[in-house]
Amino acid sequence: MSKSFRKSILIILLILIADQALKVWIKTHMYLGQEFHIAGNWFIIHFTENNGMAFGMEIAGVYGKLFLSLFRLGALSMIGYWIYTIIRDNGKPGLLTAVSMIFAGAAGNIIDSTFYGKWFSDSNFQVAEFMPAEGGYSDYLYGRVVDMFYFPII
Repeated sequence: MSKSFRKSILIILLILIADQALKVWIKTHMYLGQEFHIAGNWFIIHFTENNGMAFGMEIAGVYGKLFLSLFRLGALSMIGYWIYTIIRDNGKPGLLTAVSMIFAGAAGNIIDSTFYGKWFSDSNFQVAEFMPAEGGYSDYLYGRVVDMFYFPII
């Protein structure tokens, strides 16, 4: 196992663990729309959930969310292959770090959309419960992605 491969795996695991720990804390301690300011009005933790893609865009229809979830898995495979080619070709360490970070973020979003619908109750007007007795708010691959970092520009 090469040094570059170990570096990539370490970056991915550290970011993924931190990402999931923060998302689980937010889901179990905040209700949807709640926020608190970290650095004045510049950096805010604002709990929101994204049902679709970036900026809340969605693919319509019953199978739109399923298609999006499967597309995410394909995209993650391609990013993984990109990491492989960077390592194989002795690519720049900065590029390897950046692509590993992208991989970790994408993997975190896949975990959210795949499992959070089963693992958590709904967050509307309440703090979500982990592993509720009555079941989660949706089926596998139909969960919502937790978003929390808000950096207002204006």
